[in-house]
Amino acid sequence: MSEIKVNDGYLEGQILVAMPTMSDPRFKRSVILLCSHSEEGAMGIVLNKNLSVISFDELLEQLNLHPSHNNGEPRVHFGGPVDTERGFVLHSTDLVHESTTVIGEGIALTATIEMLETMATGHGPHSSFLALGYSGWGPGQLELEIQNSGWLVVNADQDLVFGEKLDAKWKAAIGKLGFDPGLLSMDTGHA
Repeated sequence: MSEIKVNDGYLEGQILVAMPTMSDPRFKRSVILLCSHSEEGAMGIVLNKNLSVISFDELLEQLNLHPSHNNGEPRVHFGGPVDTERGFVLHSTDLVHESTTVIGEGIALTATIEMLETMATGHGPHSSFLALGYSGWGPGQLELEIQNSGWLVVNADQDLVFGEKLDAKWKAAIGKLGFDPGLLSMDTGHA
């Protein structure tokens, strides 16, 4: 089992996995990539929930962008309940723009229309994950939720971030810790 990478006590670039006891239905069995984490709070993108209300082409149309290439119809995902009108592209680091933030090994985040324009022309990054909205925590909130057994933390990898089998991500993320998710107790803090 690999060791979790912690930068100055913060978990940027790591993955949060919701415990079975997660009471918030928006995050039940969620897998979230932490894109930023500091004393000021945290921001992440949910990696395992589709958003079926809009397609990539419909999104481009709303933004007055016209695809000049068959994009293979990338899926639009639910990134979290905050600012659900705002788009975020997690992507491989083979293509970065000035506004891109590298958040982990081979993983970057761009939240500008410039990346969507590039993707619409068929010249986007090798791997990408498009989400509307994000998940956010205020100062100390995420740390408290982890301490209260709301989340497990695992190292990010390309398959968890960019893999298309959304239903399998929760189990795969927990599997990285080396145990069967069925062994997780539904009651925390009880002996």
